[in-house]
Amino acid sequence: MNIEMFLNDLRQGKPIAKDSNEQQLMHQLADDAMRISAKLNNHYHNANEIRSLFAELIGKPVPASFSLFPPFYSECGKNIFIAEHVFINCGCHFQDHGGIYIDEGTQIGSYVVMATINHGQKPSERANSYPAPIHIGKNVWIGSHAAILPGVTINDNAIIAAGAVVTKDVPANTIVGGVPAKLLKHIAS
Repeated sequence: MNIEMFLNDLRQGKPIAKDSNEQQLMHQLADDAMRISAKLNNHYHNANEIRSLFAELIGKPVPASFSLFPPFYSECGKNIFIAEHVFINCGCHFQDHGGIYIDEGTQIGSYVVMATINHGQKPSERANSYPAPIHIGKNVWIGSHAAILPGVTINDNAIIAAGAVVTKDVPANTIVGGVPAKLLKHIAS
C-alpha cells in the first residue's frame, strides 16, 4: 500500500491493528514528522521559512496568509489541511492521522491539542488505533490549552474557551467551555 492510499484510509476511519503493516506506515509518517518538526522548532525562522517547513511537514503548499508561531508538533503531518488566513499559536500538538481540516480565518491558541486517534476500550484491543477526522469551520477561535477529540466538528464562528475539552460537535455561532465542553452562550451575528 502506498502512503497516499494509507492516508486516505485513515481519513475514512479505517482501524489500524497492532503490529500490522499499516501501523508500521504510521510509524514511518511519525518519524518523518519528527524530523521536519525538529528543523521547524529548533532554530529561528522568518515567516516565509516557517511556511515552507510547514508545507514540507503537511506535504502540500500552504497559503501565504497562513501564520504559525513554533514550536509545533505532529505525529503525522500529512493529514493536515489548511485554508486561507489561519493562525496557529505556539506549542500546539496535532495528532492528525485521521485528518484535521481547518477552514479560513480560524485562530488557534497556544498549546491546543487536536487528537484524531482513539484506542479500543477492551484491554485486548487497546493497542489498535481508530482514526476519526476533526473539522474546524470558518472564523473559529480556539482558546489556549483546549483539547479537540476525534470525530469532532466545530462549525463556523464558534469559540472554544481556554482549557475546554471538546468531545462533541459544536454548533455555529456558539461559545463552549468546560470539561467536557458544554454550550455557554449563543453569539449574535
